[in-house]
Amino acid sequence: MVCATGTPDWSNVTLATFNRTLLMNPRLCTSCTCPLVIEGRHLGYIAYFPSLAGNALFAAIFGLCLLPQIYYGIRSKTWGFFVAMVGGLILEVIGYTARILMRDNMFTNSYFIIYLVCLTIGPAFFAAAIYLTLSRLIIIYAPDRARFRPQVYTYIFIAFDLVALILQAAGGAIASLAEAGSPSLQAGINTMIAGVAWQVFALLLFALLSFEFWMRVRRLRGGGVGPAVELNPAFAELRARRAFQPLFLLAVLLAGVFIFVRSVFRCAELSEGFGGPLANDEVTFMVLEATMIGLACILLTASHPGLVVGSEVWSAASWKAGKKHGSSRGDVEKSARASSTERENGT
Repeated sequence: MVCATGTPDWSNVTLATFNRTLLMNPRLCTSCTCPLVIEGRHLGYIAYFPSLAGNALFAAIFGLCLLPQIYYGIRSKTWGFFVAMVGGLILEVIGYTARILMRDNMFTNSYFIIYLVCLTIGPAFFAAAIYLTLSRLIIIYAPDRARFRPQVYTYIFIAFDLVALILQAAGGAIASLAEAGSPSLQAGINTMIAGVAWQVFALLLFALLSFEFWMRVRRLRGGGVGPAVELNPAFAELRARRAFQPLFLLAVLLAGVFIFVRSVFRCAELSEGFGGPLANDEVTFMVLEATMIGLACILLTASHPGLVVGSEVWSAASWKAGKKHGSSRGDVEKSARASSTERENGT
């Protein structure tokens, strides 16, 4: 980005006076020979040089979140949560690193595609971590009050997340192989939009089903209709901890809201194309993409289930644990009590 003759002044350059060869083939451009935009025509893949400080800050934030996620994930054996969070965080670090490297390579799609694909599909991994949490919350509170069995929620939303990931990754792959302005490029963008839109739909459905379950649980505490059903007594000690209720629940809720806001923004951004106002406004990107996902990751790291819930109780709250012990609620309760006792005794 540093030019031997200093920063060029492009204020008087027009389409009529600019070098025709470079205008027809922007890949030959460098930051010293071409402006990013001439009279509304984009030569660079975005209309601004990504902020070094801003992108380095978020690369560092995601990198710092990655370290405790690896530590607590391995230590507490929360493997599903571990894979989702670590996978997403690695993509975020790569994406923001690519944005920094773009500063010296604004006229080819190499780093642009890396940034676009990584930051588009990364949040789907964080959404998966939240989806996996719901089935355990159902068992921790009142499995008898859920509309579906806990594992059904897991199957539904992980399947939805896989569809979103496939669409977004496929769209990114198509876009990476397409020429600028070609129908293939637009097809890739449209496929990515479909993936993000599907993710928005999945998050909305997840929010509705989570809210419905929570309302069913609230009726157990009086004032509701229907037969009285106790909250799962095996996890009473966990529910009594302030770090779990309300802090852990609030962290998961807010993380979901932040991911949803970001997904709506990304859908709107991609729908305008790479030359649209949203795709070329770094302040909006930093607020609605970087900050939203950064806050979600900080919350999901500070309230890591291995730290708040504990590995034994988290394992006991798994629907797989219940299936292994005969798929009965009583067996799950015994497993959780035994795990709690082990934690108290330090074994």
